[in-house]
Amino acid sequence: MKYVVLLKQVYDTETKITLDANGTISNSGITLIMNPYDEYAVEEALRLKEKGEGEVTVVSAGGQQVQDALRQALAMGADKAVLVDSEGADLDEYATAIILAKAIENIGFDVILGGFRAIDDGSAQVAGRVAEILKVPVVNVITKLEVEGSQATATREIEGGSEVVEVSLPAVFTAQKGLNEPRYPSMKGIMKAKKKPMDKKTLADLGLDNDQIAARVKPISFSLPEARKAGRVIPGEPGQAAAELAKLLREEAKVI
Repeated sequence: MKYVVLLKQVYDTETKITLDANGTISNSGITLIMNPYDEYAVEEALRLKEKGEGEVTVVSAGGQQVQDALRQALAMGADKAVLVDSEGADLDEYATAIILAKAIENIGFDVILGGFRAIDDGSAQVAGRVAEILKVPVVNVITKLEVEGSQATATREIEGGSEVVEVSLPAVFTAQKGLNEPRYPSMKGIMKAKKKPMDKKTLADLGLDNDQIAARVKPISFSLPEARKAGRVIPGEPGQAAAELAKLLREEAKVI
């Protein structure tokens, strides 16, 4: 059984985002991590492998710094990694999905797992687009996955309950919080990860050119949210203060 995990490197949620002189996001002082939802996907692939035989491959597109996230997945227990070098390319979800699907075609797959969204752009598009390109079914935001032979049974949350979906493999599944609890890489795993294979490919290696991966959507500008204003203290007796608060909420904040 071949398990493939789609992986993205994102900004740490604790990182302070700033803009440079050109109005783009500055990489100065930025900490990069594996997308947390992709961690659930890696963990699930490892658990499925541990229940039987198989191989787990993590795949990503990006610059050389993405190796850190891939090495983390290898340290968790993945068998090998594939990095498609797209340094300098202006990628959107459309282009990213084309690159990942092409890389996966070369690997071969039975089960593809990925986070249901990335915490940086939150688009929740790439896994579904990969499934469309590869012409396989996709089951989104799963909380449980069982694989038996050429069939998989996935449980996903829906409004007011849960839904159980049975699907034939190969298929794509996207992970959300609650699917599992990702393991921490052990020291032994970290040392082993250094020796595990990481296949580095270029776009040309995949038979892709710039026209094929031209972004369909491009950001026009970036802006930071307004700084939060300081709170106000309303003095006076409770009755008077409450009346003044209601007036301010109605006339200034305009929330009532």
